[in-house]
Amino acid sequence: MNARATPAAVAPEAAGTGPPATLIAALARNARDHGGTTAIRERELGLWRERSWHDLHGEVLALAAGLEELGVGPDTAVTIIGDNRASLYAAMLAANVLRAFSAPVFADVPPAELELYTRHGEPAVAFAEDQEQVDKLLDLRSSIGRPRHIVYDDPRGLAQSTAAGLVPYAKLIEQGRARLAAVPGLAADLEGRSRPDDIAILMHSSGTTGTPKGIAIRQRNAVAAAWSGGCAGAFATGEDTFAYLPIAWVGDYLLSIAAALVMRFTINIPERQETAMLDLRAVAPTLYLAAPRAWDAMLTRVQVGIADSTPLKRALFNFFMPRAIAMERRRLAGEAPSARDELVRRVGEAVIFAPLKDYLGLSRARHAFTGGEALGEDTFLFFRALGIKLTQLYGQTETCAMTAIQFADDVRLDTVGRPLPGVEIKLGDDGEILVRSQSTVDGYFNDPAATAKAFTGDGWLRTGDAGAIEPDGQLVVYGRVSEVVHTAAGDRYIPNYLENRIKFSPYIRNLAVLGAGKPWLAAIVCIDREAVGHWAEQRGLAYSSFAELSQLPQVCELVRNSLDDINRQLSAPLRIRRFVNLHKDFDADDGEITRTRKLRRTVVEERYAPLIAALYAGAEHADVEITITYENGTTGAFARRLALADVADAAFEDRAIPVRLGNGAQRQAMEGR
Repeated sequence: MNARATPAAVAPEAAGTGPPATLIAALARNARDHGGTTAIRERELGLWRERSWHDLHGEVLALAAGLEELGVGPDTAVTIIGDNRASLYAAMLAANVLRAFSAPVFADVPPAELELYTRHGEPAVAFAEDQEQVDKLLDLRSSIGRPRHIVYDDPRGLAQSTAAGLVPYAKLIEQGRARLAAVPGLAADLEGRSRPDDIAILMHSSGTTGTPKGIAIRQRNAVAAAWSGGCAGAFATGEDTFAYLPIAWVGDYLLSIAAALVMRFTINIPERQETAMLDLRAVAPTLYLAAPRAWDAMLTRVQVGIADSTPLKRALFNFFMPRAIAMERRRLAGEAPSARDELVRRVGEAVIFAPLKDYLGLSRARHAFTGGEALGEDTFLFFRALGIKLTQLYGQTETCAMTAIQFADDVRLDTVGRPLPGVEIKLGDDGEILVRSQSTVDGYFNDPAATAKAFTGDGWLRTGDAGAIEPDGQLVVYGRVSEVVHTAAGDRYIPNYLENRIKFSPYIRNLAVLGAGKPWLAAIVCIDREAVGHWAEQRGLAYSSFAELSQLPQVCELVRNSLDDINRQLSAPLRIRRFVNLHKDFDADDGEITRTRKLRRTVVEERYAPLIAALYAGAEHADVEITITYENGTTGAFARRLALADVADAAFEDRAIPVRLGNGAQRQAMEGR
């Protein structure tokens, strides 16, 4: 079954105009037609500093003029590493001016991993936010000889450095402006070089199963993704966005670069990651994208805040919120609200909902999205009931994040929405979701074997996701096709599908479902520190560390009850029989998850093999050895005893979850034999 592209009902720009050819053309247009409008607003030392489109355009051209003198040219890579900074966004665009491409790296990547993200394109120049990132790049250069030049934004700690090739950002701008002034026509020449087929940015796959692959998003892909979102009404011209997501993640690139240029957004940048939530409230963006765990964290903040508030506020919340959630649930089921419902909603908006939205920084949010994995139904309904039109966004780095979307008034809890304008979706014979669109890349960077494996001859991307297309065209996503595994009894399941359902519990932040080749399913659980910590404090439970909190008998019982609640919604072979609360959360620095927080299942199963063996042996406890690496490089090890527990095996009714696989036939949930 195919889901055809949704027609573009409304173009995002005035009638008679179309999308720009490139992002640089969009930048030039914005500077020409809206030069005085704010392009970027960045918080520095508590004050908001603004750059107009005219300012940004001039800064980008000056950077490009300076970078060309450092040897940057067509098809060369420019590494970008740091948190969200206006200077780093400008550097990404300056590379595009020269027909080069940026290659952003996650700010928290340790030096040992940095080479993995810089092996593509062999960058001669890198941009770093501060001394921490400069030090990583210097270590990299000492081992592989590149990058030759490192441009840094924050000079603190670097003024006395004698390392070769260090260039202050301000100095590069100054040199570029001098060159623009000295060479007649250079600005116009630079502005006109970019081409639609140029690589705009080199991103990387998550690397859950191995070394990350390079994903080359071209200018035409980025423009198509932004234009498609505008046509669909996912965002509109002139949105205020909040740039806090990792610059190496495609979601940030879509909103902070591609759509920001094509749709003329104002990009708001927090002072630092630690102040992001405070700065979010100051900005109150009209467009906001967050991962499910961030929405869950927001809900937890509200719950904790209400629990600690006055009796009156608690009473108002407990009266209006359940009624609003019930009304939203009925509305999503197609039932129109009654006059009484509308009255309760309006009063609730005035006394509790509006203040809560202001507290969260979402008082002006017209478009709010979640993506990356499934969002819990309770969280989803809470924000919808609050008056925030939260919707699901489904996409891949390979499609520039834009594949399918839920439209604000056409939302179903079990789907991720419909294809965006210009996007085609169909299912393979095995139920794999295939995608074709102008925003989809041509293949993987210098990797013909991986390209041949992931793309069909006629341009369809094999997403690797198992799914179904409903009769009305809505897309359902179950999990990764590669993760379909069997128990010893032959029951089939997708671990990620179950993990996402279990993480609907506010007390469970991460987990790994086990069971391949085993008689039944078990789980390694990572509790949510904030939610469980607050739960424990309310009950007067003492603890001194995360590890100690995780092993409290009352916390084990809390997690057991959460798993039991989920089990009651699953067919018998999919129920979790035993579990252990891990003494820590899964950590990217330990290789257990990727930088985008996707589980590296093989690493987890190998690292905790003795723990897994103890779970299946029926043991009540297991000892794990914990290794800690200190800041000076030394390590220490100690043992900790973890409690292993059964999930209540009540004789509840066996209710299977229907799932439509490749040929559209109804089967039991991932239980094909």
